[in-house]
Amino acid sequence: MVRSKRVVAKIMSAAFAHIMEVTPRELVESAQAEFEGPLTGYAAGLLGGDWERARDVVQDTFIKLHRQDPEQIRSRLKSWLYTVCRNRSIDVLRKENPMLTSAGEAFENLANAEPDPADAMERKERFEDVLRFLDRLPDNQREVIRLKFQGDLSYKEISEVTGLSVSNVGFLIHTGIKRLRTLMGVEVA
Repeated sequence: MVRSKRVVAKIMSAAFAHIMEVTPRELVESAQAEFEGPLTGYAAGLLGGDWERARDVVQDTFIKLHRQDPEQIRSRLKSWLYTVCRNRSIDVLRKENPMLTSAGEAFENLANAEPDPADAMERKERFEDVLRFLDRLPDNQREVIRLKFQGDLSYKEISEVTGLSVSNVGFLIHTGIKRLRTLMGVEVA
C-alpha cells in the first residue's frame, strides 16, 4: 500500500512537471507582457534616450530569450533579461565608439532619457530634475539606482546583472541616494 502511494505520487509529480513545462514561445510571450516596457525604459536610459535603439536592444533580448532553454533561466528570468539587455546596450555603444573598453566608459557622457510624454507636466518636471541630478552621480551609482528604481530589481538581481557583490550594490544605492538628497537639497530627519 505504501509502495503504491509512492508510485502514484511519482506519477502525479511527473504529470505536474509536464504541465509546468513552458515552451520558448510561451516564455517569450509572458516575458514580453511583463518586462518589455521596463526593459525598453532601462535600455533607453543606457542609450542616452534613444528609444528606437532601445526597442531594437529589447527585441534582440527577446530573440536571445527564445533561443534559451526555458528550464535553465525561468527561475532567474528577470535578472537574465536585464543582464542581456545591459550587455546588448553596451555592445551598441561600443559599436558606435570602438575605443570604449568598459561599461563605465560606454555609459559616460550619455544624455538623459526623455520621460513619457503622456505623463502629467508636474511629474515630468520632477522626473527630469531627478534624472538631471542622477547624471551627476558616478556611473556605478547611477546604474544600480536605475536598475533598482526603474527596473525594480532586487539587490541580488542587480548583483547578477552588474557582476558586483550584493553588499557593494547596497552600498552604492545607499551612497547614491544620500548624494541625490544632498544635490536636490532634501533634508532627512
